[in-house]
Amino acid sequence: MTMTELPADRADLPLMVLGSCVPALVAPYRAHLPELHDVCRVRMADDSITDGAEFLRRVEGAELVIGAGYHFGDDVLRAMAAGGVRCLVFCGTGVASFVNVPLAGELGVTLCNAVRYGDASVAEHTIAMLFEIARRVGAQDEALHRGEWFCSSGMLELNGLTLGLAGFGGVARAVARIARGLGMRIRVWCRHPESAPLADYGAEAVPTLDDLFATSDVVSLHLALNEATRGMIDARLLDLLRPGSILLNTARAELVAPGALEARVARGDIEAGVDVYDHEPLAPDDPILRLDHLLATPHTAWKTTRALDNVARQNVETIRAWFAGTPAHVVR
Repeated sequence: MTMTELPADRADLPLMVLGSCVPALVAPYRAHLPELHDVCRVRMADDSITDGAEFLRRVEGAELVIGAGYHFGDDVLRAMAAGGVRCLVFCGTGVASFVNVPLAGELGVTLCNAVRYGDASVAEHTIAMLFEIARRVGAQDEALHRGEWFCSSGMLELNGLTLGLAGFGGVARAVARIARGLGMRIRVWCRHPESAPLADYGAEAVPTLDDLFATSDVVSLHLALNEATRGMIDARLLDLLRPGSILLNTARAELVAPGALEARVARGDIEAGVDVYDHEPLAPDDPILRLDHLLATPHTAWKTTRALDNVARQNVETIRAWFAGTPAHVVR
């Protein structure tokens, strides 16, 4: 582990600390954080930790902290606020999976996230999972390399199938754009369909989530995580999926009630593609990895080179705005 601080000779500047960093973001942050040399001192760690006491030691004296994959327990959040941290900038959109948002508000800690940085990246990953489930390209490649002539009569043609999108933010719209090009019919459930540009994407609104799950060949989750959506996708809703249908989740694991997806997939009549989990990283013996009809990737939908650079660059812009007194991308 290396902790660096720049500029080292400017004690007059406020301190910003990146106390823990997921490996994929180390290089992008190293490239962009020095741009803040005239705004604040930058203290940066190049490793990822989970120990709360060590994290608090690293961020001591900071006014602003970057959250780059670190899960902020309530005790750590309280200690940070007591120590003078006034702003927490998150390296993604779904801050609620890593921070107790209401508690941060009570403590006077402003939360800022990154937006639209990886819409295309996550959308492409979603479609890639759909293609893999439908056409088994990876399985065919592995079989052929083993000397087997892969033969399957169960592959799907996506053209003409109905794609149901739960939510219609930036990622869902990017998914719709790709799926429309594949000849899929797009149906959408969202909280405010009257203000969503559905017609621009050739999409139609459905009145309820029940309708979306019951009438779609493929359902893809793209809802923001909050107290209203946590656990919204429950066993009753999953039971509405028709045999042979596909469920995709590249949004947030907590949208789905604990254990509900595993139980539904275990019945063997639907397929699922998942990139997000209740506990990350997954243990090698996690039961979800034993499900035959579930395609799993290790929360990599957002990790393209461009998206990672977008996160670091946008975080720097957000930090500059905070210290200028004009906070941006504030999470309420």
